[in-house]
Amino acid sequence: MVVSMQLTLDHDRIFGALGDATRRDIVRRAIDGEEGVAELATHYPMSFAAVQKHVAVLERAGLVSKHRVGRRKVVRANLEGLRVARRLLDRYEELWRERVERMDQLISGSPEVGDR
Repeated sequence: MVVSMQLTLDHDRIFGALGDATRRDIVRRAIDGEEGVAELATHYPMSFAAVQKHVAVLERAGLVSKHRVGRRKVVRANLEGLRVARRLLDRYEELWRERVERMDQLISGSPEVGDR
């Protein structure tokens, strides 16, 4: 139960973080290449502090990490965090495909696979 609750919290954090367009763009940029937080801030019509907060939300969700390179704090994508999101989305896609297939069977009057 504790493990299941932790996974739910992780998923909530991940999708909560990805629910914002600026954060999705930061993740995209982190996947494409490494940029410092100051460099990222130049892409958005908001303060440096606001961009730092967006990066912090993404860090807590496990989608990016920051590493010091000289004087810069470089943002990098955390591919394992992105894989967690992908796996959950894949499960939802499978669930909905099965439901659509079942609806098609009901509409066409075809017997279920197990009824044959």
